[in-house]
Amino acid sequence: MQYRPLGNTGLNVSVLSYGASPLGSVFRGVAEPDGIRTVHTALDMGINFIDVSPYYGLTRAETVLGKALATVDRDRYFLATKVGRYGPEPKDFDFSATRVTHSVDESLARLGVDHVDIIQCHDIEFADLHQIIEETLPALRQVVTTGKARFVGITGLPLAVFHRVIDHAHVDTILSYCRYAINDTSLASALPYLLKNGVGVINASPLSMGLLSNREPPTWHPAPPEIRAACARAAALCRQRGTDIARLAIQFAVAEPRIATTLVGTASPENIANNIRWAAEPLDLELLADVQKILAPIHNHTWPSGRPENNGPLLTSLV
Repeated sequence: MQYRPLGNTGLNVSVLSYGASPLGSVFRGVAEPDGIRTVHTALDMGINFIDVSPYYGLTRAETVLGKALATVDRDRYFLATKVGRYGPEPKDFDFSATRVTHSVDESLARLGVDHVDIIQCHDIEFADLHQIIEETLPALRQVVTTGKARFVGITGLPLAVFHRVIDHAHVDTILSYCRYAINDTSLASALPYLLKNGVGVINASPLSMGLLSNREPPTWHPAPPEIRAACARAAALCRQRGTDIARLAIQFAVAEPRIATTLVGTASPENIANNIRWAAEPLDLELLADVQKILAPIHNHTWPSGRPENNGPLLTSLV
């Protein structure tokens, strides 16, 4: 396993890290013992960064992860969780200082730890960004002073929200999902800005939440039909070449040296072991080029997420 610095945090994180959302049965029903074994397999094979949220499985993912970590020394891993999003509907978001402060305590209790390494605002495109800057982030900085967290981050789908917040507030990390994968590399355009500001970059969903796989994406997946169809054709080509598109997608993601770590989510010990082995293998450049040709018509196409005003051009300032 390779390790890279996460911005200016001083943390050296594994290039492949564990996204714990499947522990909440987000993609399919998961037996708790399988989830626990998956976490242990990830750690035993060199992963040292784990990301979770109270939203995943409506606290189930944090609860199962806490059981998995109960027998693991705290110095073996870096842990991140989130605040602000607690369900799928707009009413389920609450970025007020009072709520996010209580949320940290609730997460620590479920996880069975006395601190997290990174506390993140979850999917800020659903929030008033002025509130994130003026209320939420200061509240989380206060949490840091108590020792319950070490660093503060933000997460989201539209890349514009990162610029708009970082232009006005100090952020240690960002978590971007579905924006650095074979079908969408938009995050690359934001990397110079992020690195200039000393922000650690966490990439999530290198399989685009199941689009780049041999399975049908979940029914709730927001991708439009043309993106789904192109990704299915790319997966079929990989099968014809005797490989799994997930393998190519993971290798592609970890090959970008400016991205500190890429999160993969699974509740299968066998799958996480395969992912880790694949990440250490060289990228098949010929196959990648052929897959990119198939995906070219939909490259960097995405879907809206959150408030309309938070889905604007990348460099639009917050005024």
